[in-house]
Amino acid sequence: MSDLSGSDQIVDDATAGVLRVPERIIQAPAHLSPHAQAVVSASSPPPEPYPPIDDSPAWKRLIAEMDELMLPMMDAMSAHIDARTTTMEIEGTPVFDIEPSSITPGGDGHILLNFHGGALVAGGGPGCRAMGTLSAHQAGLHTWSVDYRMPPDHPYPAPLDDCVAVYRTLLREHAPERIFVSGASAGGNLAAAMIVRARDEGLPLPRAAILMTPELDLTESGDSFQTNLGIDTVLARSLMPANLLYAGGHDLSHPHVSPLFADFSLGFPPTFLQAGTRDLFLSNAVRMHRALRTAGVAAELHVFEAMPHGGFFGAPEDAEMAEAVRDYVQRQLAIS
Repeated sequence: MSDLSGSDQIVDDATAGVLRVPERIIQAPAHLSPHAQAVVSASSPPPEPYPPIDDSPAWKRLIAEMDELMLPMMDAMSAHIDARTTTMEIEGTPVFDIEPSSITPGGDGHILLNFHGGALVAGGGPGCRAMGTLSAHQAGLHTWSVDYRMPPDHPYPAPLDDCVAVYRTLLREHAPERIFVSGASAGGNLAAAMIVRARDEGLPLPRAAILMTPELDLTESGDSFQTNLGIDTVLARSLMPANLLYAGGHDLSHPHVSPLFADFSLGFPPTFLQAGTRDLFLSNAVRMHRALRTAGVAAELHVFEAMPHGGFFGAPEDAEMAEAVRDYVQRQLAIS
């Protein structure tokens, strides 16, 4: 039974749409591997405040710090992957062409167009290459990883322009049914937004989309932005300042900025969605799944127990997530 001794306060809070919860200690589930338990129990000092939106030098310093933290981890996770990588330029945009040694059965002639993560401001250059290599290995597909422009020098729509331009070029070399599009976190935003904008411009849709813990709602209106705040040990705070920097004054709810709000009845490819129960972006994946299915789009949602944003970074549980992605690709390839 609940303690209703403060019923007047409860009614007032309920009327205002507010639920008050007590401070509590959250244990790591005992069934997780020791590595995963360490990830979900990690604590770090409070991050420095975001710079003012108009302070470009300060943002560049912050982005450099973000890259410095991310790159060693991404390099370590991709170091074991055997893949041939070359660099090319498409419509002025650097692209890493990655061919993993192990291609998914039936995957020859198919290609993955991948967009890197990094809060829409970081993860370019070597980070793009490392994340693209991980995605290529995960899907078992030849991959183009797009090193799109980013703020503060290049806010929206420049990053999305780059992604659409590369997709348009890829369509000249591959039939759309042979193209998969993927992205994790911020890359999930650009993957979905690219598909929506390409559709709006009359381009054919790709075979399927793979959206890993995607940042689909820059307004941050979903429930998990509150309920998982402070529980997600990877995304420890709101990304709203970075969202505003990326948007460059454009409406955060525009479907090309926050693709969650697109009209999917106009078309969208079959989609694989992933998140974790401790992921700050869990609501993004859940709401996108419901929106796609409501519009009649085939969509799968895979939510992993206790997983924070982006996975467990090398824990055994990550292998299950990778296997789910590869299984999805194989099932899509089996569809005639």
